[in-house]
Amino acid sequence: MRVLLLGGGGREHALALRLAEDASVSELICAPGNPGIAGVAQQRSVDIVDPGAVAALAVEVAADLVVIGPEAPLVAGVADAVRAKGIPVFGPSAEAARLEGSKTFAKDVMTAAGVPTARAYTCTEAEGVGEALDEFGPPYVVKNDGLAAGKGVVVTDDRAVALEHAQECGRVVIEEYLDGPEVSLFVVTDGEAAVPLLPAQDFKRVGDGDTGPNTGGMGAYAPLPWAPAGLVDEVMRDVVYPTLTEMRRRGTPFSGLLYVGLAITAKGPRVIEFNARFGDPETQVVLALLETPLAGLLHAAATGTLADHPPLRWRAGAAVTVVVAAEGYPATPRTGDVITGADRPGIIHAGTRRAADGALLSAGGRVLCGTATGADLAAARDAAYQLVREVTLEGSHHRSDIAAVAIDGGVVVPR
Repeated sequence: MRVLLLGGGGREHALALRLAEDASVSELICAPGNPGIAGVAQQRSVDIVDPGAVAALAVEVAADLVVIGPEAPLVAGVADAVRAKGIPVFGPSAEAARLEGSKTFAKDVMTAAGVPTARAYTCTEAEGVGEALDEFGPPYVVKNDGLAAGKGVVVTDDRAVALEHAQECGRVVIEEYLDGPEVSLFVVTDGEAAVPLLPAQDFKRVGDGDTGPNTGGMGAYAPLPWAPAGLVDEVMRDVVYPTLTEMRRRGTPFSGLLYVGLAITAKGPRVIEFNARFGDPETQVVLALLETPLAGLLHAAATGTLADHPPLRWRAGAAVTVVVAAEGYPATPRTGDVITGADRPGIIHAGTRRAADGALLSAGGRVLCGTATGADLAAARDAAYQLVREVTLEGSHHRSDIAAVAIDGGVVVPR
C-alpha cells in the first residue's frame, strides 16, 4: 500500500512512525514533512490547503490511501478533491469538517443530536458578548468560532480579558464553564461504524499547575487511571453515535477521526469541543500504545469497511509526552535557534527545519517533544523527561508537571 501523509508537525511525525512500521505499507510519502519524518518517509513539497495540488500529487504518487493530518486542509476541501480522483482518504469532507471549522455549527449538531454539552451563545457584537458573559459568570469561556490552531480559547476570571479576546476574534462562542478533569477521546469512523482509541489527557496551559495562556498542548499521557468505569462506552452511546447519526441525517456523513474533547463533570461527561483530526500532542501517547497496525485501520475507515476490522490491540503500560517550546511561545516564539540531542528514538519533531549545513533549527512555537512508554505512568513519565533533558535549545521551556497529579492520585472527578 502506498500512503500519502499530509502535514509536517508533531502529530504527523507520530503518524509517520506508526505507518512506517505497518508491514502493509510499501511506500510512505509525506508532504511537506519535517526533519524527523525524513528518517522514515519520502518528502514532497505541496501547498497542503490547495485541494487541486494535493489531489494531483496523490495521483502522481499512485497513492492507495491519503491521510490528512492537520485541520486546515480538511476545512479547505482537500479530502473532497482527493476522493473525486477515486483515491481513499482518511479525513472528512469540507462540510463534515465544519464540526471543527465552526464551533457554532458543532453546537447546532450537538443540540440536534441531544449530545450533552455546555450552554453557549454565538456573538458578533460587544453588547451580545457582555450579556453572555454576565449570564454565565466567571470563569469566562470565550472561543474563536473558526480555526485557531488550538489557541483560540480563553478561560479567565477577568471579564476585561474575556472581552478583549472576543473583540480580537470577531465571531465568538461564549460558553458556560464546565468543571472537572478533561479527557480527549479519538474515534476512528467510516461514518457508520466507529472504533474508540484509548482516552488521553493533554495539558493546554503553558505553565505548571495549569497556569498561563492556552497553547496547542504542552504534553499528554495515557491511559487515565482515574477515569470512571464505563466512560468510553458512555461517550460512544451518548455522544459519538448520536453525532454520526445527525451528520448522516444532514447529508454530510463524517468519516475519519472524530476527536471528542470532554469535561468529566458531576453530571457526567460533557463535550467541550469536536475536532476533525488527530489531536496534538495526544496522538503521540495514544499511538505509542497502539499495537494494531495503523495503515489497515485508517484504510478500513477510508473505504467504509471499518465494521469488518478486527478489534484493536493495545500494549500494556503507559505513555507520556512532554513538549519543548521555543522562547516566547505561545505569544511570539523565537525561531532559528540550533537544537542538539534531538536525533534519537522518542523525540518527535514538530517545529523544526534543517539548515543548509545540516544543523537542526527551531522553526515553530512547539518545537519537539519527548515521548516514552513504561510499565506504568511513573516509569513512562521518567523516561519522557529524560529524553527532554537530553535536548538543548536556547531559551526553550517545558512544563515539569505532565502526568504528575495523575500519578499522585490527585485527579478528582466531581460527584
